[in-house]
Amino acid sequence: MNARKIVFYFAIAVALIVLPMFLQVFGNAWVRIADTALLYVLLAIGLNIVVGYAGLLDLGYVAFFAVGAYLYALLASPHLSETFPVFAAMFPNGLHTPIWMVIPIAAGVAGLFGILLGAPTLKLRGDYLAIVTLGFGEIVRVFLNNLDHPVNITNGPKGLSQIDPLSFFGVSLGKPFSFGGYQISSVMMYYYLFLVCVLVSIVISHRLAESRVGRAWMAIREDEIAAKAMGINTRNLKLLAFGVGASFGGVSGALFASFQGFVSPESFTLMESIMIVAMVVLGGLGHLPGVVLGALLLAALPEVLRYVAAPLQHLTGGRLDASILRQLLIALAMIVVMLLRPRGLWPTPEHGKSLQTNT
Repeated sequence: MNARKIVFYFAIAVALIVLPMFLQVFGNAWVRIADTALLYVLLAIGLNIVVGYAGLLDLGYVAFFAVGAYLYALLASPHLSETFPVFAAMFPNGLHTPIWMVIPIAAGVAGLFGILLGAPTLKLRGDYLAIVTLGFGEIVRVFLNNLDHPVNITNGPKGLSQIDPLSFFGVSLGKPFSFGGYQISSVMMYYYLFLVCVLVSIVISHRLAESRVGRAWMAIREDEIAAKAMGINTRNLKLLAFGVGASFGGVSGALFASFQGFVSPESFTLMESIMIVAMVVLGGLGHLPGVVLGALLLAALPEVLRYVAAPLQHLTGGRLDASILRQLLIALAMIVVMLLRPRGLWPTPEHGKSLQTNT
């Protein structure tokens, strides 16, 4: 690694560390936007394993996000103790499972759900696979919306509240923390936690891409029949892609639940899945820097466009709703990017190289 790259990475590290301090000057809301953007980066990295590396179009990825979120909500809230006498006798003050136990459980359960989704869809490709995964995502959301009777597990559309914030060594991330006369807000602490999780996820995803498993995934993506002819076990590798990608979604969901303190089925709609897929495609399929860039842009763009949509609403005399205008501007921006950069904002050099040579 030359000196220029070292300076470049050092500058990025300093910028990421200083960013929440700069944003807090304008209010905690902007730091919260950065937190949400990092959560979407985590989701996009997980989906990139399925869509970008293995070439499996998954439109139900938000289901694994929901599984992780509800799992943490059930294990770190008083809901189970208030609903079931057995839990009330064992945990009279509510079930408050520590984070170091919940995160592996969330990853494992979400990964299991990913394998359960992948098993019956092994022979499906393209549009058919997308339709099945879309249905899976909606089934999970409908279940979460209706599992409040006859036994109240998810509290239905009312959602689960009073979820514990994350805590490390007795320090709760739900309260401001004073250090050396400087007060660190809750949203800022969550920012640094999410940043560490994103960096760890990038390292894991990069190592997977460079491994034999990652190369096999990419071979399946380019030509599954040729990959099978070369002796690659496409069935097991597809299931592995679904499971590993889903585990990233489960961890993201657990972090989301602790950050919000409340979860409901409305947070896991089809539009969320489509937005995560759009982040991967917009940034560049199978290319980690592009996926991160696409996730950051699409997560932050709606909030930035609030300040553009409001003046436009005034120009039309209030006849157009600001939220609709914001969605129209996002859609227009995505169309322009796809027309000008059909392979994404930052595509991988290898993916699509054969297409370029043929044209």
